Amino acid sequence: MSSAATDLGSNSRDSQGEALRRRTPQTVRTTEDWVREFTEGWRDPRGADRFIAHFRELLDERVRLIQPQLATVVGRDAFAERFVRPLFALIPDLRADVDRWAVNGEEAFIEITLRGTLGGRRPISWRACDRITVRDGVAVERETYCDPLPLIVATARTPSAWPRFIRFQIQSRVRASNQRRKTQ
Repeated sequence: MSSAATDLGSNSRDSQGEALRRRTPQTVRTTEDWVREFTEGWRDPRGADRFIAHFRELLDERVRLIQPQLATVVGRDAFAERFVRPLFALIPDLRADVDRWAVNGEEAFIEITLRGTLGGRRPISWRACDRITVRDGVAVERETYCDPLPLIVATARTPSAWPRFIRFQIQSRVRASNQRRKTQ
């Protein structure tokens, strides 16, 4: 497994927007290129819409997203509506720093520290590791490994976040149940 440094250069907000306009799936040729785009997308997402716009073309149409405490999400539209929008509703200023990463062929392992303000009130941070499979310049699967306890504890201490968190959990469980029924 080869390891890569996380110093990916600095981009101003203007050059980040320019990079978004220039980027196409064909310009993301290697898994390392994909990791660089991942880093840029998380560095300063400035909300759900911008985050979705950045990642949309980096994800396969049928991308599979696996994460603790939530149902598996399949597809770009589900990524936007079932994962990103509810997450940013809960933590509107969410961002992540890439701490380190490694690539082995089409697999990337990316350690991140996520930070934000839960319900716009309580600062929160937690660490995660994403395993991402990249084929033809797009992610076909992302599995996140993390301890969800910091998020759960912070939510328990922030009553204003309870309705969004509970809605997010219920919707995820209902979708998981529906998915299981479809496959039986």
